[in-house]
Amino acid sequence: MTTRSTFLVGTVAGLIGIAIAAMPPVAGVLHRFVGSSVPGRVATPPQTAADEDRAPEGVIRMDEQQVQELGIRVQPVAGGTIVRNVHVPGTVVASGDRLVRVPARVSGIVAELHRRPGDQVAVGDLLAVIESREIADAKADLLAAQHIEQLARTTFERERRLWDRRVSAEQDFLKARANAEDARLRLDLARQKLAALGLGEAEVAALARQPVTALPRKEIRAPIAGQVTERSVDLGGAVSPETQAFVVVDLSTVWVETAVPAADLAFVREGQVVTVSGPIPGLRGEARLIFISPTLDSQTRAARAVAEMANPDGAWRPGIFVAASVQTAEQPVQILLPRDAIQTIDNRPAVFIRTERGFERREVTLGRTDDRAAEVVSGLAGGEPVAVARTFLLKAELKSGSED
Repeated sequence: MTTRSTFLVGTVAGLIGIAIAAMPPVAGVLHRFVGSSVPGRVATPPQTAADEDRAPEGVIRMDEQQVQELGIRVQPVAGGTIVRNVHVPGTVVASGDRLVRVPARVSGIVAELHRRPGDQVAVGDLLAVIESREIADAKADLLAAQHIEQLARTTFERERRLWDRRVSAEQDFLKARANAEDARLRLDLARQKLAALGLGEAEVAALARQPVTALPRKEIRAPIAGQVTERSVDLGGAVSPETQAFVVVDLSTVWVETAVPAADLAFVREGQVVTVSGPIPGLRGEARLIFISPTLDSQTRAARAVAEMANPDGAWRPGIFVAASVQTAEQPVQILLPRDAIQTIDNRPAVFIRTERGFERREVTLGRTDDRAAEVVSGLAGGEPVAVARTFLLKAELKSGSED
């Protein structure tokens, strides 16, 4: 090799050495791209601040302000009472104890009408006037009986004074006494006849002061306070004693008629509380069972049951269809939660426990339930703070977090 060749080889070798010295170590390059200098190990991305703040599974980060804005209500776990209910449909009807069908009671012609359906009436208010020969004859008989009784009484008093002085014969005294007793009996019978025709004591007492033209007049008056719901007579129309002239109903108390299936009759008793819900939102009331039929309907195989309910404002109108819930039994439990507090997550019942930084999902085991609450037999301890309202928002947030 010549001196020139030796120089070139040396120069190239020096340049290669300088390049190798300038390169980083191989291990450092692998570590930079793979994350480890150990062959076959998968790299782990470096953690960020967001990754470090991510909530663990089943935990929802939420401060107090967010809880208030979302309307999530929290309360400590406590005991309560499970209520067993029997649910049946029903209908509001007028109370059989507060409905009066007002008959004409006499034959005659309707001379006056003073009330129409829908009118409110008080006890004794005038409904109609009937002109009747029957009532005129009965009044005339009473007036005649009063006159005869007064004359017989006067005669008896005179004969008694004479007999006491031994001036008249005993036979005259006894005859006068018999006539007075007979006259009093006839007067009582005349009064009873007028009472059967619907005249009150005040009307009978006023007969003697009335003109003869008022004898055929028969007044029909309201027997109870309430509302006129029916009127089946017209002005100038003929009536008979059996004619139902008016129907007056006191709707301050109504009945709820239901049909209880045979399978539920063992749990239903008279005196139990019935919660009634109407077709209008917010229309709810409380009734009490007063009657359960001892027999079943041959077609429905259910027993008629009647509950009595106060109706002071008249909101419960006869004919309204309602949903009735009969409270049949109460059972105390150690831990009771509203149904809104319980969510189904992964096919398991769960609740949300309030923590310092938010909420934590916890699976629970349920026991007995009713329409509004459920018993928790495991998974919770008394006094723990649990979300009991709008928990569906927490379920949605939990699901959203797991998808991220």
